[in-house]
Amino acid sequence: MPDKPNTPEAPTAPPPPPSTSATGPYYVTTPIYYVNDRPHIGHCYTTLLADVAARMHRLLGRDVFFLTGTDEHAEKVVKTAQERGLSPMEWATQNADRFRAAFDFMGFTHDDFVRTSEARHKERASAYIQRLVDSGDIELGDYEGWYDPSQEEYVTETVAKEHEYNSPVTGRPLEKRVEQNYFFRLDKYEGWLRERFESADVRVLPEARRNEVLGRLRDGLQKVPVSRRIKEGDADWGIRMPNDPEHRVYVWIEALCNYLTMVDEPARRKYWPRPDGAQPEVVHLMAKDILWFHAVIWPAMLHALGETPPSTVYAHAYWIAEGRKMSKSLGNFIEIDQLEAYGERYSLDSVRWFLTTQGPLGATDADFAHARFVEVYNADLANGIGNAASRVGNMIAKYFDGEAPDAGGCTSLTAGEGESAATYDWASRTQAALDVFTREAAGVGLAGALNAGLGLSNDVDAYIGLTRPFSIAKDLDGDPVIEGMSNREALAAILAHCAEALRIASLLLWPAMPEKMGELWRNWNCSPLNDPEDPRSGFKAPLSELAQWGGAHSIQPGQRIAKGEALFMRADVKEDPPQAAGAQDAGA
Repeated sequence: MPDKPNTPEAPTAPPPPPSTSATGPYYVTTPIYYVNDRPHIGHCYTTLLADVAARMHRLLGRDVFFLTGTDEHAEKVVKTAQERGLSPMEWATQNADRFRAAFDFMGFTHDDFVRTSEARHKERASAYIQRLVDSGDIELGDYEGWYDPSQEEYVTETVAKEHEYNSPVTGRPLEKRVEQNYFFRLDKYEGWLRERFESADVRVLPEARRNEVLGRLRDGLQKVPVSRRIKEGDADWGIRMPNDPEHRVYVWIEALCNYLTMVDEPARRKYWPRPDGAQPEVVHLMAKDILWFHAVIWPAMLHALGETPPSTVYAHAYWIAEGRKMSKSLGNFIEIDQLEAYGERYSLDSVRWFLTTQGPLGATDADFAHARFVEVYNADLANGIGNAASRVGNMIAKYFDGEAPDAGGCTSLTAGEGESAATYDWASRTQAALDVFTREAAGVGLAGALNAGLGLSNDVDAYIGLTRPFSIAKDLDGDPVIEGMSNREALAAILAHCAEALRIASLLLWPAMPEKMGELWRNWNCSPLNDPEDPRSGFKAPLSELAQWGGAHSIQPGQRIAKGEALFMRADVKEDPPQAAGAQDAGA
């Protein structure tokens, strides 16, 4: 979808916190991406957030549906296709395939990929428009205003004047247009929308974005154009007004309908809430530039259709590159081939981890800087979960012939001396991490949820530092190091604790790093998947059972634990950034 300008924020009281007890269906979407673009970090980031969220909620035991796709009915698609000697469909298909390939590389687990040129979308979207015409919510009228051809949208007089009658996005000149269009009566729903936001029936996140929306609502709402009159010579590209074929439905109106068109069938209707039935959770993820369409126009359209609006509209901030705003003129967009180069050198999971935990999920832009990437990679992965897993696997191989030791019923140890002494009650620690993960996942706090797993891994490293099992192993028959236990018993308990804590940590880290955690599970014979070789096979139990300390899915005494290769090798902070093999020309 094309970019849209931002507006000032206006602080208000925050909505109540999200519930953490949801167990019904979970439906997460990305915006459908403008098919004239090449896939870049922005597209991949939003879709990664949706993928991580989908994996988290599948892990929690919920029925999840994850949707992404491409937005194709734009004037620029027709123009670019003509320049290349292609039909609009040929050009759109070529670029839609690029998005599919990029998303395959990133390991996304979307359940469907919608193209707005497909009949299944067009037929249902057209029916929604007809229903709004029949109800009087869409009406014919004249419109005069400033049109931004580069973004295919009208802008208000205030915005046009503020930007000296140039596009607020591209800087290109605006056009004064007078058109007879069909309009959606957005103004009818101003009060209803304000009530939805203030009551948090529709949660707009993060809080700064909610304040932005409420601030704009105070300026009042106007009718929204929903059609363009077809001119002589125009290509037959897009959805025509069902009651007036001389008009084509505005791309920004019919594109929004994809979130409903793709689940508006018997087998999928359970993913969209009904006023008289179940209330699944619907989460729309996007960048902040298209917040207004998703938080205001789309919920109002749904209400006019007699449908329930989404539960959450989450608009994240932007990525910048090495401290500079990304732009085509600067040529510094981080495109998919550069992400592939990082994945080839450091692993795909390290790219997924960095983007998810360091990205602009909140209201502040984030910097994709090579030095920062290496710093996070070394701290969190090579020296974090990777090092902890290697240490534990190596010690179990060395001291117990690769078989999981028996903790002998011990779940808590006090280690260290003086001020450095600490008590490790592992059942409590792992339950606390599980509680944080569940709470953060419910509020789209993806980094917070993942860091609960990383925190457990770091606890294991600290535990090893305090208990020093490698020193105990040198004097198994000597004086007891831990009161009430022989050194053999203490060594077994410590390493059993470490292995089980890392197993639980790996569950919480899996949504961002499915390949590496899957590798750990295979090495340690503890995969929670129905088919260890197929991440789509589903889990043997919900996370509350999988992560139970000492439960049915815990590591058992005698279980084979292979050392395996290091999950993450430490990176050299002085090495040059990986270079893309070569950008492909997508001709945006």
